Amino acid sequence: MNFDKTSFAVVGASNNPEKYGYKVLQALLKKTKNIYPINPKENEILGKKCYKELSEIKEKLDIVVFVVPPIVTLEILKKNFAKKNLFWFQIGSFDENVINFCEENGLEYENKKCIIKESEKN
Repeated sequence: MNFDKTSFAVVGASNNPEKYGYKVLQALLKKTKNIYPINPKENEILGKKCYKELSEIKEKLDIVVFVVPPIVTLEILKKNFAKKNLFWFQIGSFDENVINFCEENGLEYENKKCIIKESEKN
């Protein structure tokens, strides 16, 4: 994956360094500036403008990384699945319902790899 030419949204981005939403954003920022944090409670995270909802981003997104509970992931997918992105589910952000929704709607997804580990390979 060519990280510097890939655009990412991080659903569940966080200002708390203990949370994976922070760690994922931090790891991706080392590889690219094309990152859009999503968190309805924050205005800025790690120097990046934070968006309340995925639908607020008008730029083309290549990968949407989820770092939220499965029920939140499913809710967001249902509102945004028409977009043809790769949906990347970090551990704990998906369950059978999320995977079934993706399969039923022909969505491309990754749920077996960690985006942080992948970013460290390049």
